[in-house]
Amino acid sequence: MSKTLQAIRGMNDILPEQTPLWRYFEGTVANLLDGYGYRQIRMPIVEATELFKRSIGEVTDIVEKEMYTFDDRNGDSLTLRPEGTASCVRAVLEHGISGGGQVQKLWYIGPMFRHERPQKGRYRQFHQIGIEVFNLDGPDIDAELIIMTWRLWGLLGLRNAVTLELNSLGTSEARANYREALVEFLSARLDQLDEDSKRRLSSNPLRILDTKVPETQALLVDAPKLADHLDEASKVHFEGLKARLDAAGIPYVINPKLVRGLDYYSKTVFEWVTDKLGAQGTVCAGGRYDGLVEQMGGKPTAGVGFAMGIERLVLLLETLEQVPSDIARQVDVYFCAFGEAAELQALVLAEQLRDRLPGLRLQMNAGAGSFKSQFKKADKSGALFALILGEDELAQQVVGLKPLRDNGEQQHISWAALSEQLAACLQA
Repeated sequence: MSKTLQAIRGMNDILPEQTPLWRYFEGTVANLLDGYGYRQIRMPIVEATELFKRSIGEVTDIVEKEMYTFDDRNGDSLTLRPEGTASCVRAVLEHGISGGGQVQKLWYIGPMFRHERPQKGRYRQFHQIGIEVFNLDGPDIDAELIIMTWRLWGLLGLRNAVTLELNSLGTSEARANYREALVEFLSARLDQLDEDSKRRLSSNPLRILDTKVPETQALLVDAPKLADHLDEASKVHFEGLKARLDAAGIPYVINPKLVRGLDYYSKTVFEWVTDKLGAQGTVCAGGRYDGLVEQMGGKPTAGVGFAMGIERLVLLLETLEQVPSDIARQVDVYFCAFGEAAELQALVLAEQLRDRLPGLRLQMNAGAGSFKSQFKKADKSGALFALILGEDELAQQVVGLKPLRDNGEQQHISWAALSEQLAACLQA
């Protein structure tokens, strides 16, 4: 017997029972972004491998260990995108849409791919919503992104479950000076470092600040502080950001160890974290990357953005029971028809209702069985009402309207008045 084919480990199906919550979340975010003037961009999921090596950094965990990379039939090295910022910058450069200092506020949604050990809230194919802004270099746009996410948490009922962590990485020159001081400090204590930190010491020492090893964390208490090496412009920028968040009443915590895992960040970095999901606590993260566009061949261009993980936020909504009660209902009305003539008339009436009541979710399975069988299907669909058309109703040119979620009485409505009265019942 042949083995049943299954999805690749860490790449999951999103089943019909799950998609209403996904659509609710995605729709809430899309409406919010529309309200702030952001426009959607869609990039391919496969890019040249060199794109990610140049942008993310060759000595990062993503490039070294996690990317899905392959040679195509032409011998070109391609990679399934592990994150969205590099792809968005490539698209902006390729199409010249940020040239001449033109401000661009963009957002995207889609799958990303990293070969990691799958666990709850962390998968090999995962989905993100990302926001990128180009040609705005002040702290006001950094604040707008954070305020926007704060508004989103309010819409979703998550404000009490997330904490904003902030830091400033300064300019590349400031980080280089700090890196030198940190390497000097840690090199003198090499025998006290864990093996992963020893490896990072020569390749990406700032990532050691993010270690989860208790002994290394204790060692870092006395290490040089990045804040002491910041350039004056970065300090002013960070103070401006904090002032705006204070004015908006948004609480935050300064985390001097927050460095993010990608090489392109500068100045502002931030994360929204939760303690409700175990180890996978970051639900939204981002920051400023003023040197990335130039690094990828463009002119000096200010950039800032963030990405949020859809799987984790959907899981957080479920964990906190913040799922709206009505989103699981995908049918408003279920049309039950009995007999060939009734089925034909029901088809006509159903299309009239769809014409006259835009957005109406009406389901009809003509020829779906007996009266009892169709009513079972109507109830199982989650519909609020059943419409009934049999021989008697057909003769009188009426439709039976039966409430399915309360003890209301069935009523008969003429075909001419059906759309008006059905609309009133749905709004009641």
